[in-house]
Amino acid sequence: MLESIVAPWRPRPAAPAAPALSHSSCYNYNPAAAAGAAPKGGMRAVRCGLAEPSGKPAPMGQKTRYNDSLFDKAFMFLFARKMEAITGKSSTKEGYEGFVDVSRSVMQGRTPVEQQAIVRQVLLSMLPPGAPKTFQKLFPPTRSSAEINAAITVPFFQWLVGPCEQVEVEVNGLKQKSGVHISKCRYLENSGCVGMCVNMCKIPTQDFFTNEFGLPLTMTPSVTAQTKSSICPMLGLVEQT
Repeated sequence: MLESIVAPWRPRPAAPAAPALSHSSCYNYNPAAAAGAAPKGGMRAVRCGLAEPSGKPAPMGQKTRYNDSLFDKAFMFLFARKMEAITGKSSTKEGYEGFVDVSRSVMQGRTPVEQQAIVRQVLLSMLPPGAPKTFQKLFPPTRSSAEINAAITVPFFQWLVGPCEQVEVEVNGLKQKSGVHISKCRYLENSGCVGMCVNMCKIPTQDFFTNEFGLPLTMTPSVTAQTKSSICPMLGLVEQT
């Protein structure tokens, strides 16, 4: 998921803590877009397997239909199995619905911190030993690293979030194509739970990229629009309408 001369990189100040959630809460979470990182235009979107006649996500209030590829289904299956191995709970549903159902079981009986820890454990289990250190060497926290990772995010994570595109954002007064705009988040649309969005996606993903990969990431969901914005002083994911 990732983002000509830029100023030397400096660590980003710690973000304010997200509102406390109980393990079962679903509430309206609509934070303001990250300061200084509004999208300024972008590249042509790489479309995932939408089954909508319009070729775009369904309007708000309607569930978007997808034609998932074997590649998409393989990732859904792999992530679901990893979560099942940790929680000991499985789902009778298939495809994306099964993936979301297993994600929901992670929340049951666990605090937000425990949920986030499981997601981190799943993400680490997907990587070979030493991968985070290797990633940090290959992609130091620079503008080019952020732009490369933003470009990688678009084709490889649409199975999870739906149609998205790499866009230009402004970071500390400088423009760079380190943003990823997600028009209607598939995970939030299917889970229908803001608690899952925050604790199973936003917080653990930000923490994983920032602390494991050393590439700061900020995600800003807009629940009313079912979109997200992620930006990093270097890497940016921007989901906004």
